[in-house]
Amino acid sequence: MKAEELIRYFKSLGLTVHTGTKARGHQGFFLNNRIDISKNISENRLIPTLLHEFAHYIHSKLEPNMNKTGGSLEILFKSDNPIYKEELIKVTNFVDNNSLCVRLYEHKDRVKQKIKEYEEIVKKYYPKFQRSKKFKEFDKYIKRSNAKYLLKYDRVRLVEGGFFKKTTKLFSIDNIEKDFVDMPPAFAAYIRLHSFQKKQSRISARINKYKKYYEKPCELFARLVEGIYLDREWVEAIAPNLMKQFYDLLKDGYYMELEVVLSTFLHKKLPLSAQSI
Repeated sequence: MKAEELIRYFKSLGLTVHTGTKARGHQGFFLNNRIDISKNISENRLIPTLLHEFAHYIHSKLEPNMNKTGGSLEILFKSDNPIYKEELIKVTNFVDNNSLCVRLYEHKDRVKQKIKEYEEIVKKYYPKFQRSKKFKEFDKYIKRSNAKYLLKYDRVRLVEGGFFKKTTKLFSIDNIEKDFVDMPPAFAAYIRLHSFQKKQSRISARINKYKKYYEKPCELFARLVEGIYLDREWVEAIAPNLMKQFYDLLKDGYYMELEVVLSTFLHKKLPLSAQSI
């Protein structure tokens, strides 16, 4: 099947389809009966992306406000069975391995290791030190030092002096011992520990942001349709409960034109009923 055939069918339904846009920075984008496909998309991603956006179109007919709410699995599958979401996430991980956030988790593990290393240095001098409690000795010292700015920024440009005579000093957590020769090793380690804690929080925030995006019902449904195109048998294997429900609803016409696309245009021999899986 060629993408041109799919696009012609989409247009016959009243959809506007553009394949040479920026797609708002995505591979594809759907809004108000319009599908935009990025001009930079690779050929092997064209049909999966068209199907992804078409799934959003079908979803919008089931839930007109899904673009704002993210949709509802209960409406998409006429059930609130929690196993459906679990299986949808498996399908999403298969379709888009970026959803696994592997690099972010690896980065987070490295950061956690650095936090432990610096914590050990601090405890060497202050055995009772706990990250969850105030470090009183450090707090007393840091008030009198310009190093306090490194608790907020990893690199600081400090401008001092009046209008006619200004001096500029550069501080960095990489040069603490050089910039602050009187600072005890435990305090330098604590500043670096604090910096890595902030990095850990930022990484966690990014992971949560990605998870929130990938686990939206509208995105889970769209990647399910992609998955059926890419490898129907594998999707049936990793999401058997979900696919039984999906096929029954598809057969009953619940997903409207999606049945035509999957069976006719994609030449997929779909099961006639859930019992066929």
